[in-house]
Amino acid sequence: MQAYRITSPAELQEAFAIRTAVFVDEQQVPREAENDEHDHTDAIHYLARADDGTPCGAARWRPTNQGVKLERFAVLAPYRSQAAGAALVTQVLQDVAAAYPNATVYLHAQLPAVRFYERHGFVKDGPQFTECDIEHYKMRWQRP
Repeated sequence: MQAYRITSPAELQEAFAIRTAVFVDEQQVPREAENDEHDHTDAIHYLARADDGTPCGAARWRPTNQGVKLERFAVLAPYRSQAAGAALVTQVLQDVAAAYPNATVYLHAQLPAVRFYERHGFVKDGPQFTECDIEHYKMRWQRP
């Protein structure tokens, strides 16, 4: 698995297709909640590809007034537990740390993903909450 920053409109469309499959089709998140103004303004997008080149994961991050927020991490069902998510998180954190070395880095983790993010240095930061009818925790990255 490899993950990298998106540099072309075609790659961005591949990322959007992955996000639609995971969030809209699989998790029933309303399309208008999944796609927002940040997609085309201030978000930095990433794509994961399987060893055969198939696009299988997507993510984005953006600066906010609270720090840097990691968002829209999605891996297609057939590629889960094959390191696509780990490749995305690793690459995103590397790039965010380089661009914003002193910023607070946080995300909103769906409950099933909390342990995954904990393995990548995140800790829960506050109570459980609901977003798009899905239970989440805010998590903050503890830099190494």
